[in-house]
Amino acid sequence: MTRFARLYDVVRTTWRLGAIGFGLCVCVAAVGWKVSTLQLAERDFLQGQGDSRAIRTKPIAANRGLIFDRNGEPLAVSTPVVSVSVNPSKLADSPDNIRRLANALDLNPEALVTKIQGQRNDPHLLVKRRLSPAEVAPLQAMRIPHVTFEDEYQRFYPQGEVAAHIVGFSNIDNVGQEGIELTYEEHLQGTPGRRQIIQDRRENIIEEIRTIETASDGGNIDLSIDFRLQNLAYKELKAEFTKRRAKSATLVMLDVETGEVLAMANQPSYNPNNKSNISDFGVLRNRAVTDVFEPGSTVKAFTIAAALESGVFEADTIIETSPGWMMVRGHTIQDIHNYGTLNVGKVITKSSNVGTSKIALEIGPEPIRDVLERVGLGQVTGTGFPGERGGLLPSPRRWSAIETATLSYGYGLSVTALQLAQAYSVIADGGIRKPVSLLKLSDDEVAALPRDRVLSASISAQVKEMLETVVDPRRGGSAREARVPFFKVAGKTGTAHVVGERGYEANLHNSLFAGMIPASDPKIVVVIVINEPKGDEHYGGQVAAPVFSRVASGAMRLLNIPPDDLPVSQSILSSGGDE
Repeated sequence: MTRFARLYDVVRTTWRLGAIGFGLCVCVAAVGWKVSTLQLAERDFLQGQGDSRAIRTKPIAANRGLIFDRNGEPLAVSTPVVSVSVNPSKLADSPDNIRRLANALDLNPEALVTKIQGQRNDPHLLVKRRLSPAEVAPLQAMRIPHVTFEDEYQRFYPQGEVAAHIVGFSNIDNVGQEGIELTYEEHLQGTPGRRQIIQDRRENIIEEIRTIETASDGGNIDLSIDFRLQNLAYKELKAEFTKRRAKSATLVMLDVETGEVLAMANQPSYNPNNKSNISDFGVLRNRAVTDVFEPGSTVKAFTIAAALESGVFEADTIIETSPGWMMVRGHTIQDIHNYGTLNVGKVITKSSNVGTSKIALEIGPEPIRDVLERVGLGQVTGTGFPGERGGLLPSPRRWSAIETATLSYGYGLSVTALQLAQAYSVIADGGIRKPVSLLKLSDDEVAALPRDRVLSASISAQVKEMLETVVDPRRGGSAREARVPFFKVAGKTGTAHVVGERGYEANLHNSLFAGMIPASDPKIVVVIVINEPKGDEHYGGQVAAPVFSRVASGAMRLLNIPPDDLPVSQSILSSGGDE
């Protein structure tokens, strides 16, 4: 090789190396320029774009407030659950993953594929809700792309149908629909929070960045209900409802001193944890506040109170009821038997329609209506319970004689079971009317209760004593089935015909009993209404009074209230033999 050739090779090699070096420098400079541009000029834009694809804001579920009875027994609680959702726009083209998801959730695979592919333009689709953490754990371990898990709470009612009509229920989104759940929705619902998370391209959560806003749990509620009494009332009412094959039944128990509702049961009932089996939505009604009825002879106590107030009658005023019936403007009013000559007290004892009609025609309808209004009949009790009805007190411009007579023994007006219980609590508390409460009252709230005197103490005492004779067979009372061993009971039966398509039905009745115990110093008032019992027995003393006896007897034991009607020998022993 010549010298010139060698020189040429050196120059060419040097040029090539220089060109390569220059090219590399240009590339490095270009990359450096681009990196510098991205880091400086476009940093915020690119950071935002990256964050928008990786950082998400997720809600934090708020725990709905709990509902307790007056002793802290839980009636409504919230349990953590997980809902599964997908991104159809990303998952629609992966039918195998959709089938894996369906099998894990025990769903029809082909149906789920069709559903997701049919919504392929949507970014979010709920697949299944309210899975327990244990149920969803295997699915989470599968890490199927574009499947997300959302924490929620599910409402659970530990006492089931026993307290269903009071507590009510919430829907799948935890929004109250009935009962206390609906009444106090704003107090119970809470406020959801928010958190920021980083997720990968498969929408799996990699890291939680921060909590933007903490969730605020809903407030708790303490009801006035005593679940021990509620359970007792429910059990006994259901037994009688079933035995009598009745259309429906209701029981209300009030605390005489505070006006708190200690028990409120209805039949038929339902399980708020499984509402899918409900075919008749009428079972959702709390009949104690939504259903009105004619109270029948239970009103006679207030007719007698009006008679005593008028000054025209006294407890021993004689009234002739023979021959057991009377005509009023072409209408026949009759008693079950011919009771003959009765005094005013015995009119209550024997529940004489003729006797109360004669009293009403003597004093006029307005005094009776005035007493009924003062004790709370025909007006809402103020509990705020959804669907509460006020009933009706008639107020015609001119009263006919038959309207006056029938008003005296409970026809022509309509009331709820809760109103009737409140009215009887007036007699039990010496003529004092107080508000009814479904919430537990503190000692300060009880002390601050408005206490309106609507009947005099003396008249209330006289009426209460007359009501004691109704339950005492030794004094001719007709409600012996309402007796409670070792306790004095005061109460009144009621039997009212039911209005049908063509007026009052001869063979359909409502059977009632309203009573208080212990009669010497009443602590509770109980009202029982059995609607349209079947069979040969339909009188309040036969159908409703036995329920009162069983419920009141159990209540005295649960509330630890001492007897007030011990036999003489036991009374001497209990007092140490000093008397």
